[in-house]
Amino acid sequence: MINNDRLIRLRYALDLKNEEMVEIFELGGMTVTKEEVGEMLTKPNDSYSDDLEEAEETVDDETVERFLNGLIIYKRGKQEPKPGQPERPALSGDEWINNVLLKKLRIALKLTSEDMLEVFDQAGVHVTKGQLSALLRKKGHKHYKDCGDKFARSFLKGLTVRYRG
Repeated sequence: MINNDRLIRLRYALDLKNEEMVEIFELGGMTVTKEEVGEMLTKPNDSYSDDLEEAEETVDDETVERFLNGLIIYKRGKQEPKPGQPERPALSGDEWINNVLLKKLRIALKLTSEDMLEVFDQAGVHVTKGQLSALLRKKGHKHYKDCGDKFARSFLKGLTVRYRG
């Protein structure tokens, strides 16, 4: 799954308008126009296959992370860092974007682990608490597991059922 697809599915699941997308990107520290958002929400070459070899990404991981950070602020408000607390580092190249997607959506939408398991169930995918915990772990933890595209796609599908259904 390419980043364009992640944004398209997330926009549909949460029923966001282009104006809201622009605002969310700005909250995440990125200035975009409605036209640029429209380009991001278009699959390259109008190819709607899930073949990663054919599709070219026009949205990078940093853009997705900025959107997710903006979504957290949009849904929950800006949280000021406590005195002496270091600022959170940006996404490093070795983090899997699907794991970051799950973690940040959990924060933005105030989802508990049980809520997340229900979202997966609504998409027709059974995930155990242990599997979910492994997906939400920090990279480098001994129980960390990369979140594959199937899980990310299923989670976004479950969000669509939950919020639009």
